[in-house]
Amino acid sequence: MNKVNLWFRTVRPQTLFASVCPVLVGLKIGGVFSWFDAVVTLVSAVALQILSNLINDLYDYKRGTDKKGRAGFKRALAEGTISEKEMKTACFVALCVAILSGAWLIWVGGWLIAVVGVTAIFFAWLYTATSKSLSYLGIADVFVFIYYGFVVTMGTIYIQWASSVSSVGFWNHVALKGFFGGAVCGLISMCVLAINNIRDMDGDRLAGKKTFPVRFGKTVALVGMGIEVALMPVFAYFAFGFGWEMTVILPAIYMFVTTIRSDSGESYNRCLMAAGFVNACYVILVL
Repeated sequence: MNKVNLWFRTVRPQTLFASVCPVLVGLKIGGVFSWFDAVVTLVSAVALQILSNLINDLYDYKRGTDKKGRAGFKRALAEGTISEKEMKTACFVALCVAILSGAWLIWVGGWLIAVVGVTAIFFAWLYTATSKSLSYLGIADVFVFIYYGFVVTMGTIYIQWASSVSSVGFWNHVALKGFFGGAVCGLISMCVLAINNIRDMDGDRLAGKKTFPVRFGKTVALVGMGIEVALMPVFAYFAFGFGWEMTVILPAIYMFVTTIRSDSGESYNRCLMAAGFVNACYVILVL
């Protein structure tokens, strides 16, 4: 049980709503015509995020970015509770789950879903694993917005419509709504990344990890986060009209204000939990 709990913490369960949220939003917007396809879509999205999290842990540890006693949530590899071999095995397992579930979705949705799946795996690896990694260049925010936002939501809708209605009908009726509905999820995930990077600024600077806050400073990063929060109700309006979905701004403002006031690793960790709450609130408002 201790090992199960250890791996449960290692996959960062507090972050997984970032992949669950856009799938659920997509199922609400497009409708559920196949529950099996819906479950497989959810499994695939979560497996891809876990793969990204594990690769991030592995290569941040190898580069010395993650160290024992870090300010953020503890990393098992850096703390010495999991070996590199075990982490590589876990990455392989997550990759296999993502590929197997993705293969079914490709069978249902065709080449467009294949492009999404292959690029998602590629960017999960590119996020941390190379000398030109997205997170070390400070451009990861864009890809987080895309892949934890409208791509997953629109892909979820497309799979349901391709198998039971028509892919042509998808483009004519729900694609635009899926784009803006998913974009709100992407904005929330960008806020999660902003909080994480602001918290880790000092260590990232020493490790040569040029995240957005390292490049431009904490103030500019907070301004960017404020813009992301302000856009949430706007995109929600474009997706759903004037309704309860727009009130996602309320927990988002709380998250933003709490982030501005934070001054320690522990307080930023609470902000990350608040960001997860924003995700949950948005899903509840949409459903």
